[in-house]
Amino acid sequence: MINGKLRNYYCLGLGLVILAGVLAGCSKQQPVRAAQAVEVKAMQVIQRDTPLTYVYTGQVQAKEEIQLRARVSGNIVAKMVNGGDTVRKGQPLFQIDRRQYQSTLLSAQAQLAQSEAALSNAHADTLRYKKLAQMDAIAKQILDTQISTERQNVAIVEANRAKLQQAQNDLEDTTVVSPIDGKIDVKDLSIGSYVQAGSTTLATISSVNPVFIQFSMSENEYLQLAQSSNGQLPNEWGNDLKLFLSNGSQYPLSGTVEQVDRGLTEKTGALTVKAVFANPHNILIPGMFARVEVKGEVRKGALLVPQRAVQQMLGKTFVTLAGSGDKAEMKEVKMGPKVGSLWLVEQGIKAADRIIVEGAAKVQTGTQLKVVMIGLNDLDSSLK
Repeated sequence: MINGKLRNYYCLGLGLVILAGVLAGCSKQQPVRAAQAVEVKAMQVIQRDTPLTYVYTGQVQAKEEIQLRARVSGNIVAKMVNGGDTVRKGQPLFQIDRRQYQSTLLSAQAQLAQSEAALSNAHADTLRYKKLAQMDAIAKQILDTQISTERQNVAIVEANRAKLQQAQNDLEDTTVVSPIDGKIDVKDLSIGSYVQAGSTTLATISSVNPVFIQFSMSENEYLQLAQSSNGQLPNEWGNDLKLFLSNGSQYPLSGTVEQVDRGLTEKTGALTVKAVFANPHNILIPGMFARVEVKGEVRKGALLVPQRAVQQMLGKTFVTLAGSGDKAEMKEVKMGPKVGSLWLVEQGIKAADRIIVEGAAKVQTGTQLKVVMIGLNDLDSSLK
């Protein structure tokens, strides 16, 4: 029994020795190393007076577009143009069968000649009756009746002259001419087709020089411009417009806003604007899409950051700052128009802030930073 107790005391003592060793070892552990700072590139927020440029997607439209309809009915007996041709004002395009209109013209000429002869006789009788009435050789009632007869013949002559003029016009209208300079579409009618006066469209002709570029301005953009200019669009707005084609090339000529709609469209809530561009080489054709750049107002003391520094997530926009103590700080911002490679910030940052432009994806709020300050020129060279 004594040996058993001694064995238990021995085990207990050994355990205490081991526990003491463990505690001593824990007290000698090395301290945790601080996290290494993340190197980022940052630049000062740019503050300067900034002329704004508004960019819109527009579509080319003909300044004049006419659906050509015949003024007389009949069969097309000749075509003097092919679809897609360039035409001039007054150029003959279609010939409608003339025969019935020639017959109507001859009949109208005969009716006019007959009525003029009747009028001549009536006038001669009136002169004779007046002389007889002066000599009291006839009753005054007979003279009055003759004068009335002459007036009726005058009216008949005038009516027949109108019929003759209409017949001449109809005969001339059998030759359909272009009302404007322009280009004709390829959907024109064929020889032998019957056309109905006033309803059948023979072709569509579009003017080619100059042309309209139609685009839409949002309600907020309109309000921003109008409020900065006492309820009207600024005088300088709409001049010297630039146009960029779908292949990225810049159109060599500038344009001018010519028409601004009276109100917003019901479906889109946007304001329709038409700018006019000269088109001497027929590069711009109806239906073509292009990007229009319009100079806006000058924003005094605007805050600008590089577009590459802006992050968009879940419908919100953020930038990352190199904040106090060189720690990362993510800020939600409200953005304005883009200005070249920069982006105007409406709300969320100050001119004294430092914007991280490279390395923001590697940090989160509170991350210790090693900040390398660069300028805008340095940023441009880093993109190469």
